[in-house]
Amino acid sequence: MARKVFFSFHYQLDAWRVSQIRNMGLLEGQPLLSSNHWEDVAAGGEAAIQKWIDAEMGGKSCNVVLIGSQTAGRKWVNYEFTKAWGSGKGVLGIHIHKLLDHDGRSGTKGANPFAGFTLNNGKVPFDSVVPVYDPAGSTSTNVYGTIANNLESWVENAIAVRKQW
Repeated sequence: MARKVFFSFHYQLDAWRVSQIRNMGLLEGQPLLSSNHWEDVAAGGEAAIQKWIDAEMGGKSCNVVLIGSQTAGRKWVNYEFTKAWGSGKGVLGIHIHKLLDHDGRSGTKGANPFAGFTLNNGKVPFDSVVPVYDPAGSTSTNVYGTIANNLESWVENAIAVRKQW
C-alpha cells in the first residue's frame, strides 16, 4: 500500500506539475482541489483554510513540499511543513521547476522553503535536517523519471530522518 502524504505547493503556479507527480500513483495524497473548490475553502477565511489543511493532513505520514519558483515563503506552505514536523511526520522537498506546466514550459528554480526555520530553540537550521531533492535530468521527461524512480525512497528517508529527532 502506498504511503499517505500531504503535498504542499503553490497552487496557481504549480498545480499542473503537482498533478503529474500525484498521477504517478506512487503515493496517496490529499485530493487536489479544483480552483473553484479552493476558492470555496478560501472564502471561509484563514480559519477555514487551516481547518481544511489540518483535516487533510490527518493520517498522513509525510509532508512532501513540491518546490516551484515561488513556493518558499508562502504562508500556508510554511504552516503545513511546520505542522507536519511538529506532529512527528516526515518532511521533504522536491524541486519541480523542470517539469513542464500546462503551456509546455519549465520554470525557474525556487529557493529552499525550509531556510530560515530552526529546531532546538534556534540551534539547528531546519534546512540542514530536512532533505531537499533536485531531480536529475535536463528534460522534463528525465526529471519525471528521476522523481518516479525515487519518490517512495525519498519519503521513507524523510520519515526516518524525522524519527531521529
